[in-house]
Amino acid sequence: MKQYKVGVIGATGMVGQRFVTLLENHPWFRLTAVAASARSAGKTYEEAVGSRWLMQTPMPEEAKKLVVLNASNVAEVAAQVDFVFCAVNMKKDEIKALEEAYAKAECPVVSNNSAHRFTPDVPMVVPEINADHIEIIPAQRKRLGTKRGFIAVKSNCSLQSYVPALHPLRGYGITDVLVCTYQAISGAGKTFETFPDILDNVIPYIGGEEEKSEQEPLKLWGKIEGDQIVSAQSPRFTAQCLRVPVSDGHMGAVFVRFANKPTKEQMLEAWKTFRGPAQELNLPSAPKQFLHYFEENDRPQPKLDRMLENGMAVSIGRLREDNQYDYKFVCLSHNTLRGAAGGGVLLAELLAAKGYFD
Repeated sequence: MKQYKVGVIGATGMVGQRFVTLLENHPWFRLTAVAASARSAGKTYEEAVGSRWLMQTPMPEEAKKLVVLNASNVAEVAAQVDFVFCAVNMKKDEIKALEEAYAKAECPVVSNNSAHRFTPDVPMVVPEINADHIEIIPAQRKRLGTKRGFIAVKSNCSLQSYVPALHPLRGYGITDVLVCTYQAISGAGKTFETFPDILDNVIPYIGGEEEKSEQEPLKLWGKIEGDQIVSAQSPRFTAQCLRVPVSDGHMGAVFVRFANKPTKEQMLEAWKTFRGPAQELNLPSAPKQFLHYFEENDRPQPKLDRMLENGMAVSIGRLREDNQYDYKFVCLSHNTLRGAAGGGVLLAELLAAKGYFD
């Protein structure tokens, strides 16, 4: 695989920082440009971030001396890269316009943002689940009038815990899903230092999250029809999303009903043997074992299990029958790795492997 030059737009924020760390020593991707708002432009990346470096690992040396570009100077950024990751903190319509501007400048965009998740010809991809949705890109390029440029997005971070666990069970006819998510503060771009209100507390509302949790799985399980992706009609989802005092790791408590109820042993076997396109293609960031089941009653736990397979695996536990639904279980994923930047890098690896950046 050839090496691609990569930019990160929104590089100074928490998810942008995570992208920068994941690109360090990446076998296919080399960070050549960082971009942010006008107030950071012209400074070195080290100066622009300053004391706001939020990662556990040190800032990569290759990033420190890069001069931050103004993200709105699309042509300048696009000239230096083969594609960009986008993790900006802006209004949704502004993000839409910015990402389309990059695509129209023939610079592919792999986005962490939600702005384009329901644009009909923009693929929203979890590489293990719906890798085939990238085949909509030629239709999107036709609409945009581009040869290379396009936008691809990853799904909401909270979905990454429970949708992968449900996916291998779809053959049993999932009809209803109830999920309660317990979401880490890094999902809001916060740390315990910057979010004192969360200490000794749970906040039972995260704006827009429940709608995303109920609607986005249906797009992931949808299919391409003509020049758009049409969402699946079932199963029915209902969600409740809570912010909890955990630094990293989103947990889901899942209740599921089937048309053809499997045995517990069949569910465990489906999880154990599941391999998606990311594993088949042996993508650099793909976990070897995507879904891990824990037999212990008190697992998975964010503190113990979020970094499984470099934070790219999904942990499942507490599978048991339910007296209203058929089964219930708990699952966990690392929200800024699998759920955000790591999922974005994995999607970019899929696109690279399939030749979409060439």
